[in-house]
Amino acid sequence: MDNARQRFGELLEAHRKIVFKVGNTYCRHPDDRADLAQEIATQLWRAYPSYDPARSFSTWMYRIALNVAISFVRSDGPRRRNAVPLDQDLHELPDERAGDHEAAQRVRDLHRFIGQLEPLNRALLLLYLEDRSYREIADVLGISETNVATKISRLKQRIRSELPG
Repeated sequence: MDNARQRFGELLEAHRKIVFKVGNTYCRHPDDRADLAQEIATQLWRAYPSYDPARSFSTWMYRIALNVAISFVRSDGPRRRNAVPLDQDLHELPDERAGDHEAAQRVRDLHRFIGQLEPLNRALLLLYLEDRSYREIADVLGISETNVATKISRLKQRIRSELPG
């Protein structure tokens, strides 16, 4: 068991950015992000005995993290009522990431758009923006590649029609 615990810790550390990305995508309030990260880690540990090392750990981890996040959001915990709107958090983005005021506004608009998506579409867009393949997205979300392609196409259309520039 100690060997499994050590290996799990190593894998979790190597892929910890996944937990942060999911937390930042689904939670606006820092305490909610921390709670979600803890819940994700707990569920990953519980599911670890069923992990197949022949498969990608990051894909397996994303699947669990996103399922936990979707359940977490649906539970509508108490802090969500007092959450700071996502666009208020974005004023802290460094200028070099945004480039200029117009680019910073586009980033805020995109984050606002993502924050308003249904949880499944939010997960889909998160994975797509990470350059995951349609196959990998399909594996993580448990939907077909055709469904992934259709949903991404529709999301792109919505972005073009709803976001200026």
